[in-house]
Amino acid sequence: MSTSKEYLNFVLEQLSELEEISHRAMMGEYIIYYRGKIAGGIYDNRLLIKPTESAKSVMPSVTYEIPYKGAKEMLLVDNLDDKEFLKELFEAMYDELPVPKPKKKKGKKKEDE
Repeated sequence: MSTSKEYLNFVLEQLSELEEISHRAMMGEYIIYYRGKIAGGIYDNRLLIKPTESAKSVMPSVTYEIPYKGAKEMLLVDNLDDKEFLKELFEAMYDELPVPKPKKKKGKKKEDE
């Protein structure tokens, strides 16, 4: 089962208090970026985030779920109705999110002269 456009739009609306939220489609699911860093994703109509220490401390009860077979566990965000909570959660975890790897430049390889 993949995530519905309606659920994606709902989650994005709930995260609208945050600046620089973006997403990218990935095999029927969506990766969520916060200020250029991968914060989590939407998998099978569930918002899952990276299990940072800050995220665990902000969420009162932590539930781990696997986004897809073979993936690492992530934290389920089940309090989607509270925009202020979501803003606090994403802001708290930002510093612990990994810095994106630089993209490889496309083009021809330079040959030895």
